[in-house]
Amino acid sequence: MTETKDADVRFLMGNEAIGRGAIEAGCSVAAAYPGTPSSEILESLVRWKKELNHPIYVEWSINEKVAFEVAYGASLAGARSLAAMKMVGLNVASDPYLSAAYLGVRGGLVVAVADDPGPHSSQTEQDSRFFAWFAKTPVLDPGTPAEALRMTLRAFEISEKYEVPALLRPCLRVCHARQNVPISAPLPIAGVGPFKKDWTRWAAIPKFRLILHRKLNEKLSEMVRAEPECRPRLISEASGGPVAIITSGSVSSHVRDVAASDERLAQVDVYKVDMPYPVDAAALQEIVDSHEKTLFVEETYPVLELHVQDRRKVLGRMTGHVPPQGELLPDLVEDIMLSGLGAPTVAKPAPQIKARRPSLCPGCPHRPAFYTIKKVFEHAIYSGDIGCYTLGVNMGVVDTCLCMGASIGMAGGLARAPQGQSEHPVVATIGDSTFFHAGIPALINAVHTKAPFVLVIMDNAVTAMTGGQPTPANDYLADGSPGVGVDMEKLIQGCGVESIEVVDPYDHQALQETLERARRHTFDDGKGVSVVIARRPCVRMPNVEMPEERYEIGEECDLCMSCTRDLECPAFQYIKDDKQMVIDEDLCAGCGFCVQVCPSQAIKAKGSAHA
Repeated sequence: MTETKDADVRFLMGNEAIGRGAIEAGCSVAAAYPGTPSSEILESLVRWKKELNHPIYVEWSINEKVAFEVAYGASLAGARSLAAMKMVGLNVASDPYLSAAYLGVRGGLVVAVADDPGPHSSQTEQDSRFFAWFAKTPVLDPGTPAEALRMTLRAFEISEKYEVPALLRPCLRVCHARQNVPISAPLPIAGVGPFKKDWTRWAAIPKFRLILHRKLNEKLSEMVRAEPECRPRLISEASGGPVAIITSGSVSSHVRDVAASDERLAQVDVYKVDMPYPVDAAALQEIVDSHEKTLFVEETYPVLELHVQDRRKVLGRMTGHVPPQGELLPDLVEDIMLSGLGAPTVAKPAPQIKARRPSLCPGCPHRPAFYTIKKVFEHAIYSGDIGCYTLGVNMGVVDTCLCMGASIGMAGGLARAPQGQSEHPVVATIGDSTFFHAGIPALINAVHTKAPFVLVIMDNAVTAMTGGQPTPANDYLADGSPGVGVDMEKLIQGCGVESIEVVDPYDHQALQETLERARRHTFDDGKGVSVVIARRPCVRMPNVEMPEERYEIGEECDLCMSCTRDLECPAFQYIKDDKQMVIDEDLCAGCGFCVQVCPSQAIKAKGSAHA
């Protein structure tokens, strides 16, 4: 294995620093499911693996539950292991995670969970520190990329020392921030010896679970006594002033910067907690007692604030001094800190930025799929899912979006409601990666119950929304090594589906005819769920060849606006002054679908004659 110079410094993203920390800790197994803002953790591990010729095994698992179970199995076999996901992915992994807290681990097991205050690209802005409290496992909360690397190393040490999973909780602003980070030579692959059979622990029945729960509580108490990360540390100049601020995680960087740059905050004592759970509650209370008032600034829930029993001098989310939702950006943090001091704040006008709603990429195969679905099922209820194709909402072809895989389960319920079944058939849409992740059990349930809805799987061959990671259908793994591709059609057939068809969404007529057959099978013949796979590679992925043909709009155009309203293709631009529709060649992907569906047949290949 290639070694790194001890004095080496790299300009790293927070997620890259976490990956580096895992390598330096001697981690030998890493599993993840992609999800912003966590995706680059495993991607960076692939790069470190290749750069250092490191033997670590990495995989994109089918979902977060499996990723955790892979990492947990490796831990029981003695290896240091890592599971990575975003915070809503931890919901998926919660079943094994909570049980593993009782059973414990052998090799150090770190679960890197990226939180998304805001939220910017998530269904919720839930706080994984609360999950750690709920699960009774330690959680480390980095505020910078450099801290992310250091805390990754500490998380492995703490996990192995106390034989419990350790959660590492970087937020978006740590995950995607960059900083010069000192790196060190990796440790040799760590291990605590092979698996040791002990059914009273690793396969414990409820009687032994009570004993394991008692031991877990004892571990937490010992951590508070022994681990310095559990206690708040002063990160400002000690002033002995009347006001203290207690913070943690990514927002602590904003607090530190604001306190250092504003003279009005020079007398404020700023404390940071690296391990918000288990935290030394007595030390928090001591800070509160020794100051006239103490302000808690943390994202996104009042985890530290709730540990203080005597709250008479406490300000925070629970007193309304910190907003109960939303990301704490520097300007807001400054206002919070100044208002906590009683200093006047000046309202800052919001920048005037013209909002532009997100849209499917030019040439995206989901666009023609949605367009044709709406044409065939004009008055349907459209049950949507999590992915790029959620943007079908812009085209009026996504009515619901709950969580990964919910489109299929919800479609079963929507189709069973007695109100308006005949007037409003149900069509569900889901991506290929999301289908593998969480759609299969729901599809089996739909087949078993003979649920009357049509399912369209938008298969673009990758996990596109998070950067193009492979799915189980690909025949290669995260690091490019060979794997076995899972045949989606055979899988669906194995679920019991009778009507399965694959079609290219660029072919409007073929797609329309395929959807019509699915409609007859499900709604006219009453034969239960039918599946249409709209298969075309994502246009943003490398090595995907797009048509070279380019198009122009002729005089036949009557400005019906179908291209911008119904097709919603960003390549079409309406020039108000000229009252003319044009195609932006820099945006046009050359898919040619617009030619097939233009009502006035005004779009032609460049150089062809217009009628």
